[in-house]
This record gives sequence, C-alpha cells and structure tokens, in this order.
Amino acid sequence: MLELRPNCECCDRNLPPDSAVALIYTFECTFCADCATNVLAGVCPNCGGELVRRPVRPAAMLAKFPASTRRVLKAEGCPQRAA
Repeated sequence: MLELRPNCECCDRNLPPDSAVALIYTFECTFCADCATNVLAGVCPNCGGELVRRPVRPAAMLAKFPASTRRVLKAEGCPQRAA
C-alpha cells in the first residue's frame, strides 16, 4: 500500500492525500508537479526512474488506511536536470 507522503522532497510543498499534483516513483519518492517538470525533467533524482501521477485514495479507504505524516526532504535540494 502506498504511504502517500505529505510533501515534495525537493521544495517541501505540502501534498495532501487528494493532491492532483503529486508525482511518485515506484519506491514512493514523492515530488510536486512543478519540481518534477521544471527541475527534474520527469526523472526521479534518487532512482533515475520515471515520475508518474500519484493515485488518490478514496476518502473511505483513507479513513481506514491514513496517509503517512513522515516528511522526506532532500536537505541539499534537487539538482536541475537537463530536459
């Protein structure tokens, strides 16, 4: 089950569980759409994989299986990637 991490690893933007602008990689590295597009060129800086839109968990399931509250942040920020 996805953790649904609460923030972008690059800019620390809040990404609530129902966010339509959260992107993830298969290891759940989590980024906002702005960073994923404008900084990372769609490639995860941790794993090198493709970032895709994170699914939204339905409210009933979110109540039963809450999103993570653990924030993950790259202290050094994310390096600009050439498009």
